[in-house]
Amino acid sequence: MNMFFKRTASLLLTAVMMISAASCSGSGNNSGTTAASAAPAETTTTVTTAPEPTEITFLPDSTNVKLIGRTLTEDNTLWLALSASGIEFTCKGTHATVDIKGDGAALGSADSRARFAVYIDGDRVLDEMVDSAEKTYDLFRYDTEKEVTVKILKLSEAANSAFGITGITVEGSGDVAPTPAKNMKIEFIGDSITCAYGVDDEVKEHHFSTTTEDATKSYAYKTAQMLDADYSLVSYSGFGIISGYTSKAKNTGSLLPPIYEQFAKTWGSSSSYFKENTPWDFGSFVPEYIVINLGTNDYSYTGGKKDRKEEFTEGYTEFLKQVRKNNPDSFIICSLGIMGANLYSSIEKAVAAYTEETGDTNLTTFRFDQQNGDKNGIAADWHPAEGSHQDAAEALSEYIKSLESGETAKNAA
Repeated sequence: MNMFFKRTASLLLTAVMMISAASCSGSGNNSGTTAASAAPAETTTTVTTAPEPTEITFLPDSTNVKLIGRTLTEDNTLWLALSASGIEFTCKGTHATVDIKGDGAALGSADSRARFAVYIDGDRVLDEMVDSAEKTYDLFRYDTEKEVTVKILKLSEAANSAFGITGITVEGSGDVAPTPAKNMKIEFIGDSITCAYGVDDEVKEHHFSTTTEDATKSYAYKTAQMLDADYSLVSYSGFGIISGYTSKAKNTGSLLPPIYEQFAKTWGSSSSYFKENTPWDFGSFVPEYIVINLGTNDYSYTGGKKDRKEEFTEGYTEFLKQVRKNNPDSFIICSLGIMGANLYSSIEKAVAAYTEETGDTNLTTFRFDQQNGDKNGIAADWHPAEGSHQDAAEALSEYIKSLESGETAKNAA
């Protein structure tokens, strides 16, 4: 394993030596006898040794932490890029720190830096933007040793920036261990909605910034929490199946299928830091459910044009084949609707075409209600506010529960 130990010992030695000598003089007598001197007292030495404090430093890997979402270890650094990816572990100590390494975006625009959070026993204690090449953050500090659960999550998305963890140090007995795996695993494949674009900025006329992204407020993260599931988010703002968001020509530079099988994708901030196109090991996270929420950006290209909608249906069908190749046993939920369901019927056609061609019925479609701005407000660039994410999560989690219980047939498209 990659864990290594650095033990610092501080021995407090206190030696107290007491030597007493007593002399007794006898009284003279008529015979002229002289009294003998008293024998020397015994020398006593007391040594008190303080308990030896321990300091353990380790690089997080699957032997000592639970890896959340897609992560990449390269050159003694664990890289976090995708939304809500991270680590979770338990440890025992009085003090802990984490060493964070920024990528190329750390010293660039404030709107593109990586945002991350630290949780101690479920409470968010840090919410930071990575603005340094290297920096050490305190995780916790106590007067007496305590057993705690530590979680570190990336809140912003991969496209703009990533950050690395180069070491975690725990002072105390250590006892570092991964938190237990959940009984259910879900992968979410999506766009800016899944990334929780602008969720912390409820002014719809404002635009993108990583400072206002918080993936823990997305419907995807909330759904996983409601179902007590482990999760992985593979999502990028503006991305689509056949076209990314566009106001003019087809945008083939923002397509999810070409990057689905690699670790992550950034717009250049990771170059010289890690190999973002490292193939993803699909055996390391095997989901029971895969939720695809793509098509919102494609509609900016297809509009209502029949030929382009047919092109989307064909592209979606091919993407289903790609997802199935890498996840042979997962149940796939093809969803749309939070920011409009214009291509939902095209998705239904794609699922039907895929099933007819392959015979695979282990998938279905799911239509979200459109966000309710009157009830929940609207976030930056007309994206869903947290309340709308909550509504979507409640609907999706209830649907998955119905699939689990058998109340809803799994092959009911």
